[in-house]
Amino acid sequence: MDIFFNPADGDEGRRLRAYQGELTILPPSSASCALVEFARDQIEAAFAPCHPQHAHGELAVTESVEILTRLKPQFIHHPETKTRLQRLLVEVGCDPHRTFQDVPRLRVAYPADYLTTGIAYAHHPHRDTWFSAPPCQLNWWMPIYDFDANQGMAFHPRYWGVPTKNSSGDFNYYRWNADGRKNAAQHVKSDTRVQPHATETLDLEPGVRLVVPAGGVILFSGAHMHSTVRNETSLARWSIDFRTVNLDDLANRLGPATSDSASTGTSLRDFRRVVDFEPMPDEIVAMYDNAPVSDGVAVFAPGTDRAESTPRGTEGVTTRTHEPAAD
Repeated sequence: MDIFFNPADGDEGRRLRAYQGELTILPPSSASCALVEFARDQIEAAFAPCHPQHAHGELAVTESVEILTRLKPQFIHHPETKTRLQRLLVEVGCDPHRTFQDVPRLRVAYPADYLTTGIAYAHHPHRDTWFSAPPCQLNWWMPIYDFDANQGMAFHPRYWGVPTKNSSGDFNYYRWNADGRKNAAQHVKSDTRVQPHATETLDLEPGVRLVVPAGGVILFSGAHMHSTVRNETSLARWSIDFRTVNLDDLANRLGPATSDSASTGTSLRDFRRVVDFEPMPDEIVAMYDNAPVSDGVAVFAPGTDRAESTPRGTEGVTTRTHEPAAD
C-alpha cells in the first residue's frame, strides 16, 4: 500500500490510485479549514460550557447522546455545511459537473470506556462496499481538531483485493434507511442493528494509521478494509467524513473488484451533483440497484419538519422523517 501526499495529477489520478488500493493525503486548504471552522462553531456551541474534546469527563453518557442527537443532523443538513463542502471539492480539482457528493457526516470517537455504540459508533473492520456503496466510491476523512494515531482510523492492507467472508448478504440499504439509521440514539450500552461484519477471524496487523492536522484529508477507496482505532486516550476525537463518486466512472463501472460484497440496494440516490446539487441520473442508479425500493426507504430524510422529496422513479415510496444516523 503506497501513500501519496498532495499529488499533482489531480482528481483523476487520485481516483485511479484509490482503485488500486493506494491512500492519498491532502494538506489543509482554505476551503477545508473553513469547513472545520464551521464544524467547531457548531460543536462548541452545542457542548458549551464544556470543551467537546473533554466534555465526556463532565457529562453523563445520556447527556452526550441527547446533545449529539440534536447536533449531528443540525450540522449534516445545514445549508452552510453543504456549500462549504462544495467549495472544498472544487478547490481540490474535482469536476463539479461530473462529481457527486453525499452529505458530510460529523463523527466523534470517545475514549473506549465512555460511548462506542449507536450515535458514536466505533466502526469494526469493514469495507463501505459491504454497505451498498458503489465500487468507485471515494471516502474523504478529515479531523476537526488535531489528534494522534491512538484516536484515528486504521487501514488493513492485508485484505486489499482479498475476498473476506462477511455478513453483507444480510444488509439491505433501504431497510437500513428505514430502521437502522433512525434508531442510532437508542443504542447506548450495545448496538444490535444489522451491520455487515467479517465472519472469519481477521489478522489486522499491520494496521496503517495516518495522522493529519485539522483540515487535512485522508482519501481512500470504499473498498479499503478500515476500522476505528480503539481510543485509549483521554480526549474525544472529532472528525468529518463524506463520499464522492464520479459520473463517468459509474457509467463505465470503474473501481476495484468487490467480489465479497453481497449487500442489496444502492446508496447512489444519496449523492448530489457538486455544481448544482441535482440528484443522480436515474439511468445510473438503475445500473447499481439490485433490490426493490419497497423493501424500505429510498433516501434517508432526518428531522421531523423537512422530508426530502421522493426520488424520481420511486413514486409511491414513503420517505420517512426521523432523527440522526449512526454514520
